[in-house]
Amino acid sequence: MPIYTYGCSSCGLQKDVLQKLSDAPLTVCPECGKETFTKQLTSAGFQLKGSGYYATDFKDSGKAEPKAEPACAPACASASSCPVAGGAA
Repeated sequence: MPIYTYGCSSCGLQKDVLQKLSDAPLTVCPECGKETFTKQLTSAGFQLKGSGYYATDFKDSGKAEPKAEPACAPACASASSCPVAGGAA
């Protein structure tokens, strides 16, 4: 069952109410008794997770960034003999 936020425009009361989807909206304020009690617009209480969402949707891709190779990598036979990678020349 969803939780709806209601507000009264007369007395300023705000209250969260657990209701079924099929229940009629409340209209009478429990504080002042006037018929100015209405549903308020609130943000959704869920997050989208999993594959298929855009990169801006707070999704961790799980892929590691590839390591950058030195510019001389194709020319050097091994990292131990490469002066750029820290090996002896």
